[in-house]
Amino acid sequence: MTKAKSFEDQIQELEDIIKKLESGDVPLDEAIDYFTQAMKLMKTCDEKLKGAEEQISKILTEDGTLKDFKVEGSEE
Repeated sequence: MTKAKSFEDQIQELEDIIKKLESGDVPLDEAIDYFTQAMKLMKTCDEKLKGAEEQISKILTEDGTLKDFKVEGSEE
């Protein structure tokens, strides 16, 4: 069984893909594959961020430190 990539590794991979696509030197079929891979990485990273936000909110709420925790830029 392979170990899941860390959030930081996934962000780095996403940045690498973006650089490749921005270079303009990628054939169309390869660019589509990169784009598809980038969208999957973005979804995974977004889910991890939302999960982290929920955990932090739960911790702060249970602790009584903060009742209406909201991360700046969140869409809620």
